[in-house]
Amino acid sequence: MLKKSLFAIAAVALLATAMQAGEIKIHNWPTGGFIPQEIPILIPVKMDVGYWVHIKDQDKVSIKMSQVDLHTYEGCDDMVVECNFNLTLSVSIHPTGAVNGDYSKSISPADIDAPGGTTTVCAKLEKAQLGMKPGGSTNVLVANIKVKVVPR
Repeated sequence: MLKKSLFAIAAVALLATAMQAGEIKIHNWPTGGFIPQEIPILIPVKMDVGYWVHIKDQDKVSIKMSQVDLHTYEGCDDMVVECNFNLTLSVSIHPTGAVNGDYSKSISPADIDAPGGTTTVCAKLEKAQLGMKPGGSTNVLVANIKVKVVPR
């Protein structure tokens, strides 16, 4: 008798544990054909969200330098940045060799917070060697600026 009682208690405990663990089964199918039945289970779907950054209207961002004095030129343009993380931007300038001189660059503000903002990129040329191109030349590509980004 004691063995049957212990067996019954163990069976109830096992059944209760199985029910808590989501062990739900369908034992009787409804009549009228094979009708899909929903099993009451929720399966979590998870993902890791990656970093995302986009420079809006990239094809329209262009710096046109203007003459400040005889051998100094400078110019700036605004750049709209969209992102899903706080970031720091940096820029590097790469002369093409069309006009030699001392090139420099800047970006301000360099820190952009999600969801994004506007920053200004500038280029400057000092000690421009103007004899390399004929006077009156227009839209001469003298340098390219590359943009880098890092999360902060």
